[in-house]
Amino acid sequence: MNKFIFPILAVILGVVIATVTNNKKSWNTKLLLSFSGAFLLALTLFELLPEVYEHLDTKLTGLFIMCGIMLQIVLELFSKGAEHGHVHIHKNETAFPWLLFISLCIHSFLEGFPIHEHNDMVYGVLVHKVPIATLVSMFLFQSNFSKLQVTAFLVVFAAMTPLGTLISNTSGIPDNYVHIINAIVIGIFFHISTTILFESGEGHKFNLSKFIAIILGVGIAYMI
Repeated sequence: MNKFIFPILAVILGVVIATVTNNKKSWNTKLLLSFSGAFLLALTLFELLPEVYEHLDTKLTGLFIMCGIMLQIVLELFSKGAEHGHVHIHKNETAFPWLLFISLCIHSFLEGFPIHEHNDMVYGVLVHKVPIATLVSMFLFQSNFSKLQVTAFLVVFAAMTPLGTLISNTSGIPDNYVHIINAIVIGIFFHISTTILFESGEGHKFNLSKFIAIILGVGIAYMI
């Protein structure tokens, strides 16, 4: 049951953090993003990538991973990078952000596919979703959207990853197609995690706290 509950708990925790911190960004959020990016990237390399290459043709696997990277780039044209911590909703905005909502839902749905009963990727998704849910919640709380709209946004967002996991595990999709989808998700994870880790920030200065967060993320992922 953890594979269904953890992604939902991640969104709930994100909402709680956004509420407790009074919707103010802090260095803690940045460090959590760095840790989550490193943790997700490491788990993808340690757990998901070898499994996909074991079951699919090598060159085709690379092609599907590239398709995942391109798909995430397309999604970010509409989400403006919310999947890796960049949420842009103006305080005076009243029109519901459908493009952001749909993009995040597609991303969340697909990231649920690699999660299996004995697959540690659920922890990667859990750690990844907490800071994203926190930042999304912060901006939703600061907007002029109604409480019903904000609640509906967060509830559906929280449900999409378990829905992807449920379909992956119960729909009878041939294993070959599941591995193809997983390869696409690897591309998505690669794009998101590397963007979090390597995007420009603070004049490209060395940041010891961020470096330690990255080392911790990789180390914990390796020990799981």
